Amino acid sequence: MGVPNAPLGLDEIDQRMLEALARNARISLKELAEAAGLSSPSAAERLRRLEERGIISGFTVDIAPEAIGYPLQAIVRVRPLPGQLHVVERIIQETPEFIECDKVTGDDCFIGRLVVRSMGELDGILDKITERAETNTSMIKATPVKRRLPPLSR
Repeated sequence: MGVPNAPLGLDEIDQRMLEALARNARISLKELAEAAGLSSPSAAERLRRLEERGIISGFTVDIAPEAIGYPLQAIVRVRPLPGQLHVVERIIQETPEFIECDKVTGDDCFIGRLVVRSMGELDGILDKITERAETNTSMIKATPVKRRLPPLSR
């Protein structure tokens, strides 16, 4: 019957497949089947069901920003001025150096992650926002925990 306390009906096989895909989204179906202990057709069917259920929403690539010319990363907390929320959100969405941004509760409305080539470039990006919001910026020194899967079992 499945793993006790498995979230969203994920059994051990689903968990093994998700973990294998998280390590390498380009894994072959044959390798994925081997990791899960299944035949290739069974693995393909499981994969299709995980996508249909919305558990897998896409396959991606992890690019090292510094390898493509972005040696600096920053976390920017943004608090729009009154009446500027939607304008600030649009500015963030239209700024490609924002590689990630969350709308959050608390004192700030947005927490974003930026990649930049220089401090001058960072200043130019922030200048567009600070006309309409207060910002607080922290430069990223290291990332001890990369984006990863949430716990798949308890």
